[in-house]
Amino acid sequence: MIATDTSSLVAFLAGEGAADTRLIAHSLTADTLVLPPPVLAEIRSFRNFGPTEDSVIGLAPLIPLAEGFWLRAGDNRRLLLTKGFKAKLADALIAQCCIDANAPLITRDDDYRHFARWCGLELAT
Repeated sequence: MIATDTSSLVAFLAGEGAADTRLIAHSLTADTLVLPPPVLAEIRSFRNFGPTEDSVIGLAPLIPLAEGFWLRAGDNRRLLLTKGFKAKLADALIAQCCIDANAPLITRDDDYRHFARWCGLELAT
């Protein structure tokens, strides 16, 4: 099981050829790609979201939220903020979904490195 964040998924849907988008393509083919629920919400909120995007993201199941998810997400975000790091709420929710599911995260967003160092998030390589 491997997850993607919104930045990499947008690049994949746009047809970009990069390491992260190739990993998404491989994971879709292998039926190992999962989506954190906040990624689904973000991608569906884009103005140009349509049937093509819907059919692609429909291939990846959502990561279920584990008991205590909201508490852990808030605690980890607070930890990073008190250390002076940037920790957007959506990023904290995406990271916590992956941490709870032991799913590495495909991303091109450097902000997740703090979740990896301090909170146990595994970044896909």
